[in-house]
Amino acid sequence: QVHLVESGGGSVQAGGSLRLSCAVSGYTVGGFCMAWFRQVPGQEREAVAIIDEDGTTIYADSVKGRFTISRDSAENTLLLQMISLKPEDSAMYYCASHFPYGRNCPSRDYKAWGQGTQVTVSS
Repeated sequence: QVHLVESGGGSVQAGGSLRLSCAVSGYTVGGFCMAWFRQVPGQEREAVAIIDEDGTTIYADSVKGRFTISRDSAENTLLLQMISLKPEDSAMYYCASHFPYGRNCPSRDYKAWGQGTQVTVSS
């Protein structure tokens, strides 16, 4: 059974940086679609970064050039490096897995989710 646990959220000022981690258990982090989503209360959950089995990445326009999704195979962890944070990046961030699919990664309807980690960016 896939189990995802996020960490690394917190409060920062605009322009600051955070690195989110998602510890993966139940399977090896490499080789499958994984993604970071975020959600603000009252709004739909949106995909901000997706990585496929080959390491190809896709980013939401709002985070391109500022966020980087990657895998740490040694730690079996999915990462999201966030720089130049803006107040509009404030949200609950979720790690998601689309195991066992590795290509044509979707932007919604992932099969497994973590509990989320809160990111708050103040102006």
